[in-house]
Amino acid sequence: MPVLRGFVTPDHRDRTIDALRAVAIVGVVLGHWLVSAVVTDPSWHGESPLSHEPALIPATWLLQTLAPFFFAGGYAAARGLRRRRPATWLTARLSRLARPLLAFAAVWSLIMLVLWAVGVPATTRHVVWSLVTHPLWFLGVYLLLTALTPPLRAAVLRWGAWPALPLVAVVALSDASSSSSAALPSWLALPSWPAGPELLAAVAVPAGWAVPYLLGVALADGLLPRRAGAVLLPLGVVACAGLVLLADYPASAVGVPGDGRSNLAPPSLFAVGLGLAQIGAFLLARPWLGRVLRRPALWIPVVLLNLGAMTVYCWHQTALLAVTSAGRAFGTLPGLHDAPVGDWALSRLMWLPAFALVLAILGVIFYRCERTGAGRERETADAIRAAGIPDGGDRARVAAPGGGAAARVAVGAQRGDQLTGAGAGRTPARTAPGRRAGEP
Repeated sequence: MPVLRGFVTPDHRDRTIDALRAVAIVGVVLGHWLVSAVVTDPSWHGESPLSHEPALIPATWLLQTLAPFFFAGGYAAARGLRRRRPATWLTARLSRLARPLLAFAAVWSLIMLVLWAVGVPATTRHVVWSLVTHPLWFLGVYLLLTALTPPLRAAVLRWGAWPALPLVAVVALSDASSSSSAALPSWLALPSWPAGPELLAAVAVPAGWAVPYLLGVALADGLLPRRAGAVLLPLGVVACAGLVLLADYPASAVGVPGDGRSNLAPPSLFAVGLGLAQIGAFLLARPWLGRVLRRPALWIPVVLLNLGAMTVYCWHQTALLAVTSAGRAFGTLPGLHDAPVGDWALSRLMWLPAFALVLAILGVIFYRCERTGAGRERETADAIRAAGIPDGGDRARVAAPGGGAAARVAVGAQRGDQLTGAGAGRTPARTAPGRRAGEP
């Protein structure tokens, strides 16, 4: 651990945003692992435990963390735009997203071709393909909002966080025009018109997630004070409760098969309200988080998750499928291959360490796609210099292939980001002679 003590983070980097992003990643991964039941009998089909155990629905309020993810992304994008031209910044950002995604697409295209060639049933292939590709809808929305960051930031700089209100209105119109859902009672529904619900639903997807993204931009530019959390948290809680109790919205924060409507497809007012509550809680807890994240035991895992955010997001369902497939050699295992009824949820919890282990292995393999080889070498060299490691054994260990990951932890804590880290492209803060980086 002597080298890790040298890993420092400049004061201009917001550790709380990195922690929020890490929590959001963990929430999404755990949420998918806990609601993706693959039943093998013998062909595969998917089910959700939420269809059988409504008592599990409150867990979705904690594990549906897309709004914090978009919030952190908006913050990071606004900070990145401060020091780079929009075109240069956008090109670099899209490149970081594209490389791991292209690797993912290439590997899974080959896997699906092999499954078809060896005669795997079509129903099984459909389940596999749905599990690995369904989470990728998020990336399309994120790419769009990333491209729209310059005008969104300009609006925030002029009007503060108020431009979020028209976006909420779009989501409300989408909810009110939906004719196929039970989200609203008839007395609140709008008259239908040709292509109206479909068009509004399509617009509501980026509009709904632009609300937390825009709030993140506002925070980065100092236009969302901590006291706003005292408004957003109760506002979001009251809004969600009212929508469920008075307007017949689904209580689950994620889709439940058979409900007829999901609060995520497209995002409903419930999803917006939940996001506001989560962001409000974060703003209130931010000073405390900033203090506790000074502890290396808490900070290093946050850095690792941020460095490999895209890899984790792309491959987490692959880890679930790998364990599920391997487990078939031992028969039908509870919590892995059976229907999600009874004690299934408890059994599934026992499999989470196995999923995490396989995901870690996949992360080691595919993390290289997130950086070019030259970029990794520069990061390792910069980390060695930043940590103040002298010539000799310690430097050799860090510069070696096995030490490169540790060196990149230093860089992630010091310089940049991966999927949505703040300060992309910034140079490390200068320090006075005789001082270590990050010291006052």
